[in-house]
Amino acid sequence: MEKIVIKAEKRTIRGKQVGQLRRQGKLPAVIYGRHIEESLSVTLDLREATRALHGLSSSTIVTLDLDGKEYPTLVREKQRDYIMNVLRHVDFQAVSLTEKISARVELVFDGVAPAVKDYNGLVVDNMSEIEVEALPQDLPERIHVDISGLKKIGDAIHVKEIKVGDKVQVLSNLDEIVVVITTSGEEEVAAVEEGAVSAEPEVIEKGKKEEEEIGD
Repeated sequence: MEKIVIKAEKRTIRGKQVGQLRRQGKLPAVIYGRHIEESLSVTLDLREATRALHGLSSSTIVTLDLDGKEYPTLVREKQRDYIMNVLRHVDFQAVSLTEKISARVELVFDGVAPAVKDYNGLVVDNMSEIEVEALPQDLPERIHVDISGLKKIGDAIHVKEIKVGDKVQVLSNLDEIVVVITTSGEEEVAAVEEGAVSAEPEVIEKGKKEEEEIGD
């Protein structure tokens, strides 16, 4: 994938006065990470940032260019005003390209399960993402799961059957069910019997907060 670079500027305005920046077409943001002693308050061009961040997964590397210094980062939280449909604040976690990190990666289900047509089965996905560990540049944006091998009721795919590549280590429970074929009314039963309740996903989007509560 093409390298994603967003220009950033240092920011001294905080708190309620941040609204002035938004009215000027600026997007407040913060860069933090264990290699940064103090978090960096910055602003981005709202239009540029919105375009660059649209559709990106939480495991996509975004490079912030701050005064000529590049910070490889992951988007950890986006606050959005859903009424106006605009970003209000973004948290970026700076990462080292030489150190492995953990991240949750979205699962995408491909293909058609024969059991749906042959046995009137239902495809129930119990997980929408899994946790993995890898170097930041090796993190997959999304992981594709082929369900075309699910041929009858009860057929399932477990975490251990997902292909992620040699550079990626799966941290999620390998025995957990990712997707299963059930009949109508069995979705909840299957989830309980198999213990297939996935962990809550990391928050990437948040709605509008009161001005004084929005991060620096």
